[in-house]
Amino acid sequence: MTCGEVPDRPPADEADGGDGHVLPVPHICEAVATVRRRAHALLTEWELSDDCLDEALMVISELVTNAILHALPPAVLRLRWTECEGSAGLRIEVTDGGPVPAGQRADEDLEPDEHGRGLGIVTALSTRHGSHSCHEGITWWADLPVA
Repeated sequence: MTCGEVPDRPPADEADGGDGHVLPVPHICEAVATVRRRAHALLTEWELSDDCLDEALMVISELVTNAILHALPPAVLRLRWTECEGSAGLRIEVTDGGPVPAGQRADEDLEPDEHGRGLGIVTALSTRHGSHSCHEGITWWADLPVA
């Protein structure tokens, strides 16, 4: 079954053309906490259960952190309702400006134990996930069950 919008979920922000709610991601490490707070407020308004909210915020944190550490600006977070295989879901997308050239990455000085688990967390919490190139750069996405 293909994925599509769930009609009985809260409507997307009318200002975004019905393609979900878009949050800009400043290209600084401190942005992760700010984006999490804004996403928390939105998903609470959308009446996501506490368990789903916690999982969504973890996936958001991982994808946003990856965009800041490994990609060029600009970056945006997009949240929208989706339906896959007959169940309601939340689509989380982070679009960035593409990979940072080798030798310029912010994470090169980090110890190996301090990073590298983000996509494993996304895999564990999502029904499915992936990435695709687009004219803005690369979009990383994950679908989380919410029903």
